Amino acid sequence: MNFNKILAPLVIVGFTVGAWQAFQWAGIALAAGGVVMWILLHFTRMVTILKKAADRPIGHVASAVMLHAKLRKNVSLMHVIALTRSLGTLLTDKDAQPEIYTWTDTSQSVVTCTFVGGKLTAWTLVRPQEPNP
Repeated sequence: MNFNKILAPLVIVGFTVGAWQAFQWAGIALAAGGVVMWILLHFTRMVTILKKAADRPIGHVASAVMLHAKLRKNVSLMHVIALTRSLGTLLTDKDAQPEIYTWTDTSQSVVTCTFVGGKLTAWTLVRPQEPNP
């Protein structure tokens, strides 16, 4: 269960009630301003990440090995896009769960990431076979 979907509204309501008890209507204005600022910070971060990703080829990463080393379980797709500075190549149908994305580097190493509900659950690194001399 995703507690952030429950916890964030509860914190906002608690903050608003506390602001009302401390400052009446001025407190409500303060709480509303704080909530709007928090939403704008998240929106600005998302737009900045997507703007950087828009300038790169889809599914390309500078180093698949470094990406594989930096990945952690339960990070969001937006966090992975920020790490790669590129949108991944979607391998599954749109809006199907789980979502599987890949990123490839110049040496043809491929990182495949599986997201369930927008959170990273599994990832693999596949490196190309080196030819025998």
